[in-house]
Amino acid sequence: MTDVVLPCRDEAPALPDLLARMPAGYRPIVVDNGSSDGTADVARACGARVISVAEPGYGAAVHAGVLAAGPADGVVCVMDADGSFDPAQLPRVAAPVLTGRAHLGTGRRRPAVPGVWPLHARAANAVLARRLRRTTGLPVHDIGAMRAVRRDDLLNLDLRDRRFGYPLELLIAAGRAGWRVVEVDVDYHPRAAGTRSKVTGTLLGTARAVRDMSAVLAR
Repeated sequence: MTDVVLPCRDEAPALPDLLARMPAGYRPIVVDNGSSDGTADVARACGARVISVAEPGYGAAVHAGVLAAGPADGVVCVMDADGSFDPAQLPRVAAPVLTGRAHLGTGRRRPAVPGVWPLHARAANAVLARRLRRTTGLPVHDIGAMRAVRRDDLLNLDLRDRRFGYPLELLIAAGRAGWRVVEVDVDYHPRAAGTRSKVTGTLLGTARAVRDMSAVLAR
């Protein structure tokens, strides 16, 4: 069984369809990070395990979900819960880790329809990914929100960022640790109706994410 950490803040409209499409052998852990729309109740009604995290921030939610996952040497996946990713593609991301070809599997977003990835967010991602390739040598093109890794390997990296810088800190730490990283294409769909991105949905959200990630790069 592979646990799937789904960090959530006000993602209730997306959860029923998302959880219904979870592939066999993949067990969702919904991490409610201060939702006000009944996210936790919807997730429980759909049969998902739910944990609540008071500390705000994407990294805080992911870290709590990883701690709740198991077994220690098992593979854990992380995926946004807004409906923009297809759970059926989780095995594609996890396969390199499950087969021992990689320490970390990551998804490279490929827009399923025009306009799904706002230009300002796509440009910011490209700049950060290019800088990451230059400084770490990792063959990645996306600071993506879909990944797979063994739980104990991830915790041993001792990541500290609890905000939007978490995914970038993970990749930097993986590069420093000499990890094998495999990036695979995943479809990137429009978010579920009734949800809104905390990052790509607004220029301010993107600016905050870039700020957090720039702080990680400066360490």
